[in-house]
Amino acid sequence: MDILGRPLTVWLSQLMLGLVNGSFYAMLSLGLAVIFGLLNVINFSHGALYMMGAFVAWMGMTYFGLSYWAMLLLAPLTVGLFGVIVEKTMLRWLYKLDHLYGLLLTFGITLLLEGVFRSFYGVSGQPFQTPDALAGATDLGFMVMPHYRAWVVVASLTVCLATWYVIEKTKLGAYLRAGTENPKLVEAFGVNVPRMVTLTYGFGVALAGFAGVLAAPIIQVQPLMGQNLIIVVFAVVVIGGMGSIMGAILTGLGLGVIEGLTKVLYPEFSSTVVFLVMIVVLLLRPAGLFGKEK
Repeated sequence: MDILGRPLTVWLSQLMLGLVNGSFYAMLSLGLAVIFGLLNVINFSHGALYMMGAFVAWMGMTYFGLSYWAMLLLAPLTVGLFGVIVEKTMLRWLYKLDHLYGLLLTFGITLLLEGVFRSFYGVSGQPFQTPDALAGATDLGFMVMPHYRAWVVVASLTVCLATWYVIEKTKLGAYLRAGTENPKLVEAFGVNVPRMVTLTYGFGVALAGFAGVLAAPIIQVQPLMGQNLIIVVFAVVVIGGMGSIMGAILTGLGLGVIEGLTKVLYPEFSSTVVFLVMIVVLLLRPAGLFGKEK
């Protein structure tokens, strides 16, 4: 069956590709939304931390013989620990200053991380083996479903929805939100707000590390892998609404699908369709689709 002159299998394949890309957009924009929404920091280093997660997983598997499943846990923890160190030693001194200072600091961290990994590994990509349990594909009749890409979508959605539930529906999430608005009141209840802020930043960047590990078998691991992606992810966050958790998830998935389907209709337009959507949304709703109007 043809739709607009293209076979149905082509549309479904691009839909799957769009869901995979949208999963990465959702997870990365979720981390940005958590950090901005709870800490009011624009974390420009998110793309570099995504790259760091992929490299940490690659090094663990290459140098230490660890499994993909072990690195799926250890790499985000390593990136999160790095984020904790950054927050405790540098970022926490900038919370009361203009957003520009945090942006410049995290941009500097991006240049530092990319420079370090480029000096050791160059700009050529490092191959990353797909885990045996997720190798191959299943023929569904109307399309071929790669097992690993299906896993990426399921894992990303699970983590995203679990994060949303914790922040929006649990007592811990209520403490997090209250701690950013009135820290002295929350401290009166015996909550260590500075530690909570540090762990929140660490968790936000750990999400970027987790996305990096998921992406590693799909794209080659190299120091600049987060550069182009982070620009799109910032656009996703703006469209969804700065600081909106569910907005980041839904917008990331939706824009990934739109981008994938655009590659069928008009491939030359696929790299800019996200930014066109951002322009339209900002003209009609400056706070974003799920953002709160001030």
